[in-house]
Amino acid sequence: MHGQEERLPVNDRRGQLAISRSGHDKGDIFIIIAETDEYLYVADGRSRTIDKPKRKNKKHLQIINKTVDNGLLERLKAQVPIYNEEIRYFISTNFNRSNV
Repeated sequence: MHGQEERLPVNDRRGQLAISRSGHDKGDIFIIIAETDEYLYVADGRSRTIDKPKRKNKKHLQIINKTVDNGLLERLKAQVPIYNEEIRYFISTNFNRSNV
């Protein structure tokens, strides 16, 4: 897709959580920030910040049946600034390795 703008799909997964299933970040939990036809852009607020989300192939992520809280989700969809601290806090208070 060099030189072409990636299109956003109809199915909007922004705000959902996902676990990396491959790569050096295997097992890490992320929040989906954006989606294109082939890729999901994810952030964890630490190594992958909201300003530099990780581009992951969709087949390398497992979607968790959980979304961020409504306030954070609305801000994400409205493209209102979200802070890395909020992402870190949500992931750390809602998940650990034993309940994923």
